[in-house]
Amino acid sequence: MPLRQKSPDFNELLARELAEAPDSLFRWTHDGLDDSRYFHWSQLIRHTPPDGLTHEQWWLVLKIKRSSSARTVPLTNKKGTNFKFSMTDEILKSVEEIAARLGGPRELASGTLNSTSRDRYVVRSLVEEAITSSQLEGASTSRKEAVKMLDSGRSPSDRSELMILNNYRGMEFVKQNASSPLSPELVLHLHEILTEGTLDNPADAGRLEPPDQQRVSVWAYDQQVHVPPPAEELLDRLKVLCAFANQDTSATPYIPPIVRAIIVHFMFGYDHYFTDGNGRTARTAFYWLMLQRSYWLSEFLTISKILKSIPGQYGDAYEFSEDDDDLTYFINFQLGVITRALDELDAYISKRQDQTKRIHTVLRSAATAFNARQSQLIEWIDRDSIPTLTAQLVSNRYQVTPQTARNDLKHLEEYGLLSRSDSKKPIAWVPAPNLRDKIASLEDEVS
Repeated sequence: MPLRQKSPDFNELLARELAEAPDSLFRWTHDGLDDSRYFHWSQLIRHTPPDGLTHEQWWLVLKIKRSSSARTVPLTNKKGTNFKFSMTDEILKSVEEIAARLGGPRELASGTLNSTSRDRYVVRSLVEEAITSSQLEGASTSRKEAVKMLDSGRSPSDRSELMILNNYRGMEFVKQNASSPLSPELVLHLHEILTEGTLDNPADAGRLEPPDQQRVSVWAYDQQVHVPPPAEELLDRLKVLCAFANQDTSATPYIPPIVRAIIVHFMFGYDHYFTDGNGRTARTAFYWLMLQRSYWLSEFLTISKILKSIPGQYGDAYEFSEDDDDLTYFINFQLGVITRALDELDAYISKRQDQTKRIHTVLRSAATAFNARQSQLIEWIDRDSIPTLTAQLVSNRYQVTPQTARNDLKHLEEYGLLSRSDSKKPIAWVPAPNLRDKIASLEDEVS
């Protein structure tokens, strides 16, 4: 949405108050006004100011306090002014909590993400992020169809499916190259992966927006909400951004890696390096930097799913930061998104632990003699209501040979959990119509 109300000019407010009531201004700045919610002007004017202050005076005092503790970064707006942010108590607490949760021991959740199940969660998160990230930029394929495409390995049937497949490949590229520093060359290659075959002009894939064409700006409905810097500046700005992204923790001033990754995410959107695919590239670069700093659990998060549910807040965070040259708004917003994604992951893990325990009690018992992969296969069928299975589908999902996959399916067929369909080429299996009853009867056998 377009910015509802731009903040008033700080210098004009300051000059007026210094001329009219300099003593009051000094007193106000030492009154300890609460700024924990870090309002932008368009939010602040919807709240009642503290006693004795107008909205303008309240805003002025908060701005003075923020300026005294602001940290400047070597990234600039279109006017050449450096962006800044405040390391507030709220940000410090959020960063500490998120860092502990994202970089915790790999024995997370009592082994739920252990070596035998980790790949399943990675696949789930990559698929979810690929789908929702693409949907944020216009892909219309349903989640069900997208999952079927990625699981089966079939070719995309339309542009929307290709966007999703490209995002999946982009996330895989990030995982494989997480130890490499960010560079303009790698960014361009990443953009090429993310946009291949989905742009109006195929030559735009992996290419900065050229200066010889009209600059693409950001619109909300019929209103222009952001005009990026001139295209002639893009390469130099990208070089500066990559240098900033690659700074280690010894750089001054100290910026926590999570905050640094969020700032990089913001700048990709602000600079708008490409004719299309800027959002996808921004979010994927964020994952890159998080994994580079050993926040290994980041690959399990699906932040795009959350961003898709709150597009207005996402847009506001960008616009507040641009209007005020203050990245704190966007940092606060993204820290909230990451925390919410972690909470959703915790809830998912807890649910899966209960289901896995139930399924494994039955399927991995000595009486039924199902191995771990076969148990996971039944769990997947039960969870996602998979209608049809082939050896190739199972082979792709669990990274085993087609013959091993075929043996697994035959084994499950022997226990009545699957049955052969009428399909002959390829041979296919379908779940028993009363699959959960079948599982329950197996439980009775071993109880």
